[in-house]
Amino acid sequence: MPAAPDDPWSAVADDWGRYWGTFARPVWAPLLDAAGIGRGSRVLDVGCGSGELLEHLQDEGARASGVDPATRMVELARARAVGADVRLGEAEHLPFDDGAFDAVLAVNAVQFADDVDDALAEIARVLTPDGVVGLAGWADRTRNDLDAINVALAAADDEEPPEDGLLRLPGGLAAVLAEAGWTVLDHGVVPAPWTARDANDLVRGILFGEGDTTVAELAPVVVEAAAPFRRPDGSYRLLNAFRWAVARRPRST
Repeated sequence: MPAAPDDPWSAVADDWGRYWGTFARPVWAPLLDAAGIGRGSRVLDVGCGSGELLEHLQDEGARASGVDPATRMVELARARAVGADVRLGEAEHLPFDDGAFDAVLAVNAVQFADDVDDALAEIARVLTPDGVVGLAGWADRTRNDLDAINVALAAADDEEPPEDGLLRLPGGLAAVLAEAGWTVLDHGVVPAPWTARDANDLVRGILFGEGDTTVAELAPVVVEAAAPFRRPDGSYRLLNAFRWAVARRPRST
């Protein structure tokens, strides 16, 4: 089923799940630990994507729910995390009742919100008075081997690579939460390696969503830029980093 013009992630959802669905796994443990998530915890995954974190939450005994703005992502998440309450929706307009959750997680998601403050206010609404939020996302470019490929692709298009936003910088996630009135409980950074079995997987993973003509044109750029990360068996391993922060809901909300 083709994606609607305002639903671009549905068109790439299957490839996203295949190549990137478990990429952020290293950040799950510190998030869950700092947020005190365990058996019976009611947890909402905002921007749940293809459902890998939801499945992990279920394995940990949590009562998992998810929300994503892409219809295909919702379908994949429901199929992966069977029994989880997964709904279509955006971070700024969560389709859940007030105080429905003990914890809300948003991994590689909050930066896509049109207004981060509005998203945090909506997250606070669906949390219990003592509820917590756990945010995670890419660290600054200098900590990511993938940046070498992004720089090469930008140069191929005669463009400059994008600058790091505040959320990617040291202390950025914690600062945004603190400024919004949340009590930061802990924050940190974890290594997040990304691997590809061979050059084909490398190219498909980096250029997911692009048409065949574009893939054929840019494949040599990707392979050349990734050469330092090629292993003797022909696979690739690129070391990256994710930042995370956990905070308690503002009392005044």
